[in-house]
Amino acid sequence: MPIYHPRIISIDCAETKRYAGLNSKTDFSPSLLNEACTQAQLLAIPKGVWQIYPYDPETHSIMGDNSLTLTAASVIAHLEGAVEVAVMAVTIGLPLEQEVSNLFSQNKYTLGLLLDAAGTTAVEAAADSVCTIISQHASRTGLTAGRRFSPGYGDWPIEVQPEVLELASGANIDLSVTDTKMLVPRKSVTAVVGLYPYHQTLTLPHQQELACDKCEQTGCHARKETNN
Repeated sequence: MPIYHPRIISIDCAETKRYAGLNSKTDFSPSLLNEACTQAQLLAIPKGVWQIYPYDPETHSIMGDNSLTLTAASVIAHLEGAVEVAVMAVTIGLPLEQEVSNLFSQNKYTLGLLLDAAGTTAVEAAADSVCTIISQHASRTGLTAGRRFSPGYGDWPIEVQPEVLELASGANIDLSVTDTKMLVPRKSVTAVVGLYPYHQTLTLPHQQELACDKCEQTGCHARKETNN
């Protein structure tokens, strides 16, 4: 698949505030939040890439040149009913996190924190844009895309990050993984997206669930709740 360059028209300040762990009672300058979101929009260089593979439900395997057999119950359940899997990688590049480091070195901790959170908002928005493109591609082949699911969600260990990144062809957007399985650049995302026969998606419960519903990290500032 070609490299996709999502457009980030604006950075959601409310999401940025949530990622920063700030609540309505936190004493901070709204203008500082707006500054961070504006900087993030200017500094982000969003890029995404993905590959689509057959999925073997019997062995829970994503069938690439180097097949990945899934063993974590959460991702296996998430992909139940899938006939193909899109493996994606997205990044907003290095400039934003370099500026965060600069701000901390200048003792501008609040702005640094907010800019870092705005970077998270930006990469999540870029990932959502890539998911939209994957969904459009799936619809042209008679399939429907589910939600994305990343290493580290639920009981799917972060240790699979190198294999997922390779399946996504993440090196094409200059993504790499450290010895501790963290992505570089840091503001990056890898994920799998199940592709399902249309008639089956009508009864798949996880189509209405958020990945946070499966994650045990209930104290996470980035946690989202399902709207019922």
